[in-house]
Amino acid sequence: MRETPEDIARLQELLDRSYASAGRHHREIHSDRARLTARQVVDRLQGMRVFVVATVTSDGRPLTGPVDSFLYRGEVRFGTSPNALRARHIARSPAVSATYVEGEGLVVTVHGDAEPLDLDGADSDFTEFLRDHYGADMFDQNLNGAPYYRIAPRRFFAADMSVYTSG
Repeated sequence: MRETPEDIARLQELLDRSYASAGRHHREIHSDRARLTARQVVDRLQGMRVFVVATVTSDGRPLTGPVDSFLYRGEVRFGTSPNALRARHIARSPAVSATYVEGEGLVVTVHGDAEPLDLDGADSDFTEFLRDHYGADMFDQNLNGAPYYRIAPRRFFAADMSVYTSG
C-alpha cells in the first residue's frame, strides 16, 4: 500500500462529496450499506486492475477500452500506447470516465480529466512502482515512453453490491 493517511483522507472526502451530489437513484443503489470507505477502496484495489476507460471522439461519440490501471496514492492511474486512439482523444479532450467491476460485487467508477504524468520527473516514484510491478526489463523494453495518466477526479463512487445478495 502506497497511500498515506492524507491520501486516504482526501479520497474519503471525494467519496463523501460525490455521493452527496449524486442523484437519488444512484444513492439508492449505492446505499450506505453498500458504499465503501476510502480505506476499503485502497484495500480492495491493491495491484493492477483492468479499468474500462471511456474517452470521447471529435464528434462526441464515447469509446471505451480496457487498460492496466492502478490505485496509487489514492488516485486512479493508467497507461496506454502512444499510438492508441485513446491517447489522441485525451490530448484533444481530457474528459474520461473509468470503471472497474469485479463480478457482481465490487464496482468502482471515477469521472474526471486525464492528466499526463511526468515519469522522468515529478512522477518518477510512480515509474519505480511500475518497474517493480512489471519487472524492470519488461517496463524498460516495452512500456518506457508510453503515456501514463492520473485521473483528476470530479466524482468517485465505490460500492460492494454483494451486500444485497449475500446472506
